[in-house]
Amino acid sequence: MLAVHYHDSLLECGVDEAGRGCLAGPVTAAAVILPADFSHPFLNDSKQLSATKREELVPIIKKEAVAYHIEHVFMEEIQSLNILWAAIEAMHRCIQQLPVQPEHIAVDGNRFKPYPNIPHQCIIKGDGKYLNIAAASILAKTERDAFMLAIDQEYPAYDWKHNKGYPTAKHRQALRKHGSTPYHRQGFKLLPEQFKLPL
Repeated sequence: MLAVHYHDSLLECGVDEAGRGCLAGPVTAAAVILPADFSHPFLNDSKQLSATKREELVPIIKKEAVAYHIEHVFMEEIQSLNILWAAIEAMHRCIQQLPVQPEHIAVDGNRFKPYPNIPHQCIIKGDGKYLNIAAASILAKTERDAFMLAIDQEYPAYDWKHNKGYPTAKHRQALRKHGSTPYHRQGFKLLPEQFKLPL
């Protein structure tokens, strides 16, 4: 059973992101403040749940949360900031937009830039330990997946409806055949051959 939050005595938001390892699409973050007595039988790290279970949880999280917010950071900003800072920027924007200001931030992972005037704790695999981070991981992933499904209609060759922008064999094959799209992260090494020079 996951604990609701890391810090028991402070109003805490959990934050997580989705899409950091992708070649295309935004990086998406969510921040969630859950009530202290929140519980749900199958709320867990989004990666441990089926897409159906994640979709079932979204309206429950949104209804039960004290506050939540979701933000995309898009390809141009990813290129200018780099992916790690873009992910942290997405998290900061989520916290900033919460209608209730938290007193503490629980962050999934091991890297975070301090948010002004609010202490934080980085927690490796936090989405499998605390419900507020797990809830944030689900909101971030489902929102990002919905975006990737929408742009798959525009560029079906890249199979984004299945790979969500991650570097699968089919995605790389489409890049070789068709080149990149406006949704690709141009600062990323999209194909291994980009670093091979004929000598």
